[in-house]
Amino acid sequence: MTDPDTREEIMAATYEALCERGYTDLTTRDIADRTDKSKSLLFYHYDSKEDLIADFVEFLTERFDERVAETRDRPPAERLTRIVDWFLYDPEDDERTSFHTAMLELRVQAPYEERYRERLRAGDDHLRESLTEILRQGVESGDFRDHDPDAAAALLLAALDGARTRRLTVGRDAYLDEVRSAIDGWILADLLADDADDEPAGRPAAE
Repeated sequence: MTDPDTREEIMAATYEALCERGYTDLTTRDIADRTDKSKSLLFYHYDSKEDLIADFVEFLTERFDERVAETRDRPPAERLTRIVDWFLYDPEDDERTSFHTAMLELRVQAPYEERYRERLRAGDDHLRESLTEILRQGVESGDFRDHDPDAAAALLLAALDGARTRRLTVGRDAYLDEVRSAIDGWILADLLADDADDEPAGRPAAE
């Protein structure tokens, strides 16, 4: 088991290398050069590049958990809009654009690499469960109308994934803002209870 400090260093280096090199051109040397470890020492902790990347996907899920945990004392509508903003990032953010491009490359490998597929599926399930939890919390608190949280979470997740993928593959930067506006104005506005005090940040009041 890799100790937490070493893993944190390797994961940070993997993130930087993915942003700069992309997944297709990524090598273990690229990652090792961004740590104080040699390539051979890197393989002391991971058997292969594939094992390292699979652990990186799991690491991202853990970091998402931490972000969700930071919002637990906030109203459900605000928690949802924060997640939307995390995923529908500013198109002018070159670092996040490069990173998400690399992750899209990685997703393309998933049908042929079981380790990637398993970790990506686990992360996808976890994200959907987090969205469902927030939606269910909103129903129980009276902030949201009664609805099916599982179905709403699936719709939100499809919208977030679709927006990022289309932006990266066809180069339509405006698509992220368009989808964010649609989520705010249609999905979240429809979920919000008539007598709710809190409005999701950045969208018009529900009518």
